[in-house]
Amino acid sequence: MQIQDKQTVSRVRGAIAKNQNYLLSMQYPSGYWWAELESNVTITAEVVLLHKIWGTDRERPLHKVETYLRSQQREHGGWELFYGDGGELSVSVEAYMALKLLGVSQTDPAMVKARKFIVERGGISKTRIFTKLHLALIGCYEWRGIPSLPPWVMLLPENFLFNIYEMSSWARSSTVPLLIVIDRKPVFVTDPAITLDELYTEGVERARYELPNNGDWTDLFITLDHAFKLAETLNLVPFREEGIQAAERWILERQEATGDWGGIIPAMLNSLLALRALDYDAADPIVHRGLRAVDNFAIETEDTYTIQPCISPVWDTAWVMRALIESGLAPDHPAVVRAGEWLLSKQILDYGDWAIKNKKGKPGAWAFEFDNRFYPDVDDTAVVVMALNEVKLPDEKLKEAAIARALNWIASMQCQPGGWAAFDMDNNQAWLNMVPYGDLKAMIDPNTADVTARVLEMLGSSYLFIDTPNLERAISYLIREQETEGCWFGRWGVNYIYGTSGVLSALSLIAPEKTRLNIERGAAWLVGCQNSDGGWGETCRSYNNPALKGQGVSTASQTAWAILGLIAAGQATSTFAKLAINKGINYLLETQQSDGTWYEADFTGTGFPCHFYLKYHFYQQYFPLLALGRYQALSELW
Repeated sequence: MQIQDKQTVSRVRGAIAKNQNYLLSMQYPSGYWWAELESNVTITAEVVLLHKIWGTDRERPLHKVETYLRSQQREHGGWELFYGDGGELSVSVEAYMALKLLGVSQTDPAMVKARKFIVERGGISKTRIFTKLHLALIGCYEWRGIPSLPPWVMLLPENFLFNIYEMSSWARSSTVPLLIVIDRKPVFVTDPAITLDELYTEGVERARYELPNNGDWTDLFITLDHAFKLAETLNLVPFREEGIQAAERWILERQEATGDWGGIIPAMLNSLLALRALDYDAADPIVHRGLRAVDNFAIETEDTYTIQPCISPVWDTAWVMRALIESGLAPDHPAVVRAGEWLLSKQILDYGDWAIKNKKGKPGAWAFEFDNRFYPDVDDTAVVVMALNEVKLPDEKLKEAAIARALNWIASMQCQPGGWAAFDMDNNQAWLNMVPYGDLKAMIDPNTADVTARVLEMLGSSYLFIDTPNLERAISYLIREQETEGCWFGRWGVNYIYGTSGVLSALSLIAPEKTRLNIERGAAWLVGCQNSDGGWGETCRSYNNPALKGQGVSTASQTAWAILGLIAAGQATSTFAKLAINKGINYLLETQQSDGTWYEADFTGTGFPCHFYLKYHFYQQYFPLLALGRYQALSELW
């Protein structure tokens, strides 16, 4: 039966051309692509707090933040963690705080609605630790309700049961400066000075500034916190000043020349707060450079001013290159050549924090951002290698040497269970997620199916190989990670559709015969969760409730992931889910806009499952293009 008709093939060709033209028009002169990385409003709210604390708010257009925050408030009065979630308490408290810092009266109708939303959900006392910490900085919460972080943690050796390198890179770069802040417990006076007494459901005079008991073994941490606080009260904290000095030195050593710390706003924000707690001056070059780095994450329009949590030029560039070339653009097209040469210039040849646990690896990876020497990651590096393998550059020898260096680095980063993590190897002490401070459950960086799949896809698509025993360990790891329904968890993208697509793309290339049944089960699961409109979608709530696996309104990016996974599965098993694929392609064709783009409101990127989500504004462009390109390549087979 002929499934692909000439009309569909023609429409696909036209859709590809329109999106290619759009993406080519979006390339920066230096060669890279980069689109907005959107999160919830807390990032912007916390930057308002930062500038109010430093007294640098008048040097930025923060009045535009008010317009932004008002635009993001929903009818129920709250602000969202991700699009359409019904509002989230901690996010709403921080937005409310920022508006008061910007001079908005609590009698303003928007504030009245927000206060009702917040109080009905338990108020400040029910918020996350980091929200309470930000409020404590301006006297709106008591420091005794914040978990203690003894500075001597900085002095624990690498071979100790626990040290700062057992935390994930993002937790480490955010926590080290907080060792200083939480030790000093500063309360800063802002202009205007504010209170948030009205946000205590039980009344501020009855608030209990304490860590909640869980009624299980984790209450041991509460006991330890009491001991830490007693030691602080009696001034008996051992090696206190030595720990503070070590933390300060660590912060200064890890500031990039551009002013960034860790490439993420939480690390940058906390580092600047630590320097403020140490009485640095706003005119100090280190502080000035750090504040300017935060400015570089801003997006300013005529009416609004927002801050991105991170920026993604390396990631975006590599994926756009792959999508353009696999959809028919010549590998030596000037646009992708410029991009390839730009990527080569961003390879990191310095040792970073990853080398603490990885004593054998040599530098050669890529990071997510423009500059992030200390924290390159496996996922970005694998995607960059695949992009470079597809482009034809003037200096192919230089490219091949860069790829070889990257491949060796990735091989050295394999974790003991057989998979790969994002930033570190064997960063897997799960008990850290149980400490009161770690209430976002993101204190570690264990190996995951999606990152492991990316590495194996890179090896299979590029005809690159690591030694057989290690390859077999990785394949076995992915087999073990398959869920009973046939899908795989997605740590860095929402969620099981993302994870399943990635693993199918990997196994179909690296071990199609050995994993045939696994591939077929994964493909069947994808077919089973296709929506009636032909697309696929999955809600962020699937992280909280696994019963929602693969369920959600259709989006362009998630539809593309499903198509890519099904095409890969069909190529491996010769059993194409033709009807499902064609319905998905028709969904993409029907939802493409006249300028060649797609639009989705939903967040399909993951920062911390259950707690922090992202919308990559280019996901809705390059993943559909990649899917259409691979579909077009099937025309000769069908």
